[in-house]
Amino acid sequence: MKDVFLGPERLELERHRGVWPDLVISEYFDRWVVEKPEATAIVAFREEDGTTTRLSWRQLGAMVSRIAAGLAMRGVAKGDVVSFQLPNWWQFVAVHLACVRIGAISNPLMPIFRMREMSFMVKHAETKVLIVPQRFRGFDHANLARELQELLPTLRHVIVIDGERDDAFEVAFGQINDPPANDMTAGTALKPNDVMQLLFTSGTTGEPKGVLHTSNTLNGVIMQFIQRMQLNGDDILFMPSPLAHQVGFSYGLTVAMILGAPLVLLDVWNVARAVDLIEAHGPTYIFAATPFLADLANFPDIEKRRLDALRLFVSSGAPIPPVVVKRAEQKLNAKVISSWGMTECCSATQTLLSDHKAHDSDGCALPGVEVRIAAADGKEAPRGEPGSLQFRGASLFVGYLKRPHLYALDEEGWFDSGDIASMDEEGYIRICGRNKDIIIRGGENIPVVEVESAIYKMPQITDVAIVAIPDPRIQERACAFITLRPGQRLSLDDIKSHLASEGLSKHFWPERLEIIEEMPRTPTGKIQKFVLRELAKELAAA
Repeated sequence: MKDVFLGPERLELERHRGVWPDLVISEYFDRWVVEKPEATAIVAFREEDGTTTRLSWRQLGAMVSRIAAGLAMRGVAKGDVVSFQLPNWWQFVAVHLACVRIGAISNPLMPIFRMREMSFMVKHAETKVLIVPQRFRGFDHANLARELQELLPTLRHVIVIDGERDDAFEVAFGQINDPPANDMTAGTALKPNDVMQLLFTSGTTGEPKGVLHTSNTLNGVIMQFIQRMQLNGDDILFMPSPLAHQVGFSYGLTVAMILGAPLVLLDVWNVARAVDLIEAHGPTYIFAATPFLADLANFPDIEKRRLDALRLFVSSGAPIPPVVVKRAEQKLNAKVISSWGMTECCSATQTLLSDHKAHDSDGCALPGVEVRIAAADGKEAPRGEPGSLQFRGASLFVGYLKRPHLYALDEEGWFDSGDIASMDEEGYIRICGRNKDIIIRGGENIPVVEVESAIYKMPQITDVAIVAIPDPRIQERACAFITLRPGQRLSLDDIKSHLASEGLSKHFWPERLEIIEEMPRTPTGKIQKFVLRELAKELAAA
């Protein structure tokens, strides 16, 4: 594939670093199919019809072989892109494993994408096969996919799960209990340094880019995460985050396949359903964004439910408010781990099992990854001072599809994340916001995350996001967008009084309050502040 930055210097550096495992996911997976064929591999719950599908490693292995053979028969060759717009269903896992087996590149697409996003992404990827559900959450994905096929000559095949035509997934690849297919894929499987994943950025900036990863750039840091979190094959993983996002793909699907651990999937977030599944299946580990953690911690009488097996909840996507960490650890009786990462580097930092830093930190670098805070002059910022968060190391992606000019590293190999952060004396970082999230009031920066965390302590609110509102005299003022708990009220004066009691400088207080019913979010739970900034501009102009 073109636009891949993986030359001899990088390969030699990574060999010296010693983090890349030089294995692909199918090598782990094939081991479990042989060693424990009847053990549970996947438990997948569908919210719409309330059904649960359970697959053993043997059943999953047979399904993967049939999908691989079916894709090969449809002309998918090594290096071709297979796109799949699937919820957290077992078919997602099977399709990805089949792609690895035939040397194809997996391109997961979020189920919320519609014609605008899909037409761009499928065309940009030159997708050969697109796999979709017939319907999901009331939307006809099959119809959209067939419209795309008429528009895009490179899209040769559409395959529909639960379909009613000849293009049905079940017609193409068979049923769960069918025997495995004859091996038609010898010699075509991906190698550790081949491009394995094409994942479009989530779009908090509104500009998706096609991020390219190899098995080594993902699996190396995932192995370090597994060791840091002390996970093994006896763990049970619960994944409510979308598998089509890097969190679900890497820390749900991939971790489970590496460990040979059962993977419990939920396709639509419903906190009551999640609690039921945790009780029923006894997961020990969850990795999801802060809103998922907050929902569980705030669930009525959660401490009375049977969640004894749960020992670890890893959260990323945004800094966790300290009050949420405290409440979650008390209510769930589980360790909360704070993490930072992005599509381009997977997860780069985490707090430790042995520390108590999740309430005020986003962790320290994983082995094989380096992070630093750069000042405006490009040099490393003093400890405690905010600056640009940069990273380099084993998990660094290998390019943007067809956009090589955006793969911008400095002369020392540092990649700028676009986040603003500070680093303490122990090497722990704290995210302060995105570059575009900075609010400059009268020449002084407002510490947005600190103010949001303070407001989050107020019992009336469920969420808060602070963005800049333009001001002709002092450049920008802070506008707080807030969602309230049912039956609650809140005024700007209430917020100011609370922040005064918290000891925050008056200069940092929001000067406008907007109560909204729901925060605009990415599918993984990140608040889309660019949407709120546009709304703030409209309010300022009104």
